[in-house]
Amino acid sequence: MFKKILIANRGEIALRIIRACHELNIEAIAVYSSADSESIHVREADRSICIGPAPSSESYLNIKNIIGAANMADCDAIHPGYGFLSENADFAQACIENDLIFIGPKPSILRKAGNKVELKEIIKKARIPIIRGTKRPVKNIREALRKARWIRYPIIIKASAGGGGKGMRIVKNKRELISSLQIAKTEAKSYFNNDAIFLEKYVEKPRHVEIQLLADKKGHIIFLGERDCTIQRRHQKMIEESPSPAIDRRKRKQLIELAMKVAKVIKYENLGTVEFLMGKKGNFYFMEINPRIQVEHAVTEMVTGIDLIKQQILISSGEDISIKQGDIKFNGHAIEFRINSEDPDNNFMPSPGLISFYLPPGGPGIRVDSCLYSGYKVLPHYDSLVAKLIVWGKDREEAINRSKRALKEFIIEGIPTTIPFYQKILSNPNFLSGEIHTDFVNEILKEKYN
Repeated sequence: MFKKILIANRGEIALRIIRACHELNIEAIAVYSSADSESIHVREADRSICIGPAPSSESYLNIKNIIGAANMADCDAIHPGYGFLSENADFAQACIENDLIFIGPKPSILRKAGNKVELKEIIKKARIPIIRGTKRPVKNIREALRKARWIRYPIIIKASAGGGGKGMRIVKNKRELISSLQIAKTEAKSYFNNDAIFLEKYVEKPRHVEIQLLADKKGHIIFLGERDCTIQRRHQKMIEESPSPAIDRRKRKQLIELAMKVAKVIKYENLGTVEFLMGKKGNFYFMEINPRIQVEHAVTEMVTGIDLIKQQILISSGEDISIKQGDIKFNGHAIEFRINSEDPDNNFMPSPGLISFYLPPGGPGIRVDSCLYSGYKVLPHYDSLVAKLIVWGKDREEAINRSKRALKEFIIEGIPTTIPFYQKILSNPNFLSGEIHTDFVNEILKEKYN
């Protein structure tokens, strides 16, 4: 087992990993930018090392500085969390070259997962359904227009090297494609240091569902159920739940079989999530595999009782998966709300600033993962996610009712957040009945402003 792990991240996920390390009797080493010196993860770690100034490119994306900090602290391994360098194959390779264990898949797997165009060709050959799209990144607008005629509008532009809604644009015609292509490339370059983008057919009003997998180095793979991530805005997930209210036993079996097949085809290792779009007729299309811990991992933990961060660490240390598939019990229903420092009444503008008062909700079935405290300053340099509210109930109805109570109790003063918007969603009859799709939030906003 590892003695020291460096956490190459910040905020709530860094704190979450620190807690898992401490429960495994592992020393946790934090890194931070100069702007993050007052963050809780810096205080809770056994040791903290500054790796650069506020801009991510000079700190949390600075491979040389992070590796240097790990060596300085005599660490055994590095946990990348999510975002930043978590899917970066060069970073994983740099860890290996410096005698550090990267807590995640091997660089070769990261490269497969990261090159979404090539990955889809592999998946297609395995006869797993995919959405029509380009076989390789498009080089220029002339090629994009030619490919668009074959794919047919509406089309979605995607960053080849990343996810999380970054570098994505939906275009409905030639004019929109011309105006959006360079914007998507610039955004992809900014977030992933890779401006390669590809095009694929946009499936209108689908559901977004995903399967959580664990795979050890001996090829043992288990699944931990599905998550429904359909409630999104600008391709960013907002609410996630498990199990999906739209999937029955037969569909669940089909979805799991597809996800397991994907993992076996690419010889996947460690924790990962296989993501699918579900069309109106219930047909599934492979989207991507996320080779890291997900923001929404907590809903799976709530319904299975399995600590996914600990499992990542154990697998990376060389241990086999000790959990048998038949031993996993799915209990109740869990919903996660991503609390962002954004103003829903002002087109969800980012709202950094000082937290004058902070009081999270409590009671049965409530979990809050957050880096906030009264007096904390939310910074403008990073993602707007400041807390995650995870609610469990014996069924979806109880989980929703408990969520209403928890959101009402949740107090964050000093900045606007998305809490009021989630309260409105929980009163929407279509959400309550589970009749939702990925354009659901946009439709709500159109009704409000038209």
